[in-house]
Amino acid sequence: MEAATPLGHEAFLIDEGGPDASPDSTVVLLHGFPESSYSYAGTFPLLAECFDRVLSFDFIGFGFSAKPSTGFAYSLVEQADVALRLIRQAGVTGCHFVAHDMGDSVMTEILARLNDNQPDWFDPGAISVSFTNGSMVLGDAKLRVGQRALVSPAGKLLSRVMDNPRIFEKQVVSAQGNDRLTGEQILDMYSAAATDAPRGLMAELIGYLRERRRFEKSRWLPAVRDAAMPVQICWGADDAVAPVAIARRLKEEIKPEAKLTVMDGLGHFAQIQDPAAWFGGLSPFWSEIA
Repeated sequence: MEAATPLGHEAFLIDEGGPDASPDSTVVLLHGFPESSYSYAGTFPLLAECFDRVLSFDFIGFGFSAKPSTGFAYSLVEQADVALRLIRQAGVTGCHFVAHDMGDSVMTEILARLNDNQPDWFDPGAISVSFTNGSMVLGDAKLRVGQRALVSPAGKLLSRVMDNPRIFEKQVVSAQGNDRLTGEQILDMYSAAATDAPRGLMAELIGYLRERRRFEKSRWLPAVRDAAMPVQICWGADDAVAPVAIARRLKEEIKPEAKLTVMDGLGHFAQIQDPAAWFGGLSPFWSEIA
């Protein structure tokens, strides 16, 4: 574990495996909201069965990365800058990507850039992309009460009121869609989110929903459509906030050649709920394209 400094802010990075791993044996994990690299902790031993190098990090404002109150807009465009800077600093020239929730939209911004002009340092680039439970088609999303409150004009004030573990737990359970997260798992999520967080930060972080409305149809979904690498869409069927209708729409209307896997019994935070089942849903895809 180490810290890097993209865009002037400290970022928490986990880099397991050999730095000499080839691009096709390297995977980079992008987490969601209100999560951190902790979401993938249980999957690391499993991913090591497929990959020689596994990288995960906390986006700025999340987990154990910096949580500045000024000087960072918490834009998905900025978070894509962070991801690419960390990847470059780690010496990764190509990799498989796995994204979840907010990380899905960061991934679509990265795809938009790679489709237009892949940088020389990132060659061969993205070997494959796996999207997991996220509100990539906002019209099909079922935003929770807390999400709608935070993104409202009163979000900053409400964020201060909502900043406690009991309300956090209620929102996580509501999004999950089933009762299979433990209290300990949710508390670990809260601890990572709350560490060194300024009051009202959640309202800043969730501002990415406004960007989704702005760029979803004009930039981000077209980037998925035009992606040249293999794409999979792997979804926990119980998800209440990003229902499986989103996954089916992505497959049917945006990327028909993508592999779609629906994982019964898994909710929004599938990789936390059951790492082995989550891995079992994704891993056949990597074997097929090897």
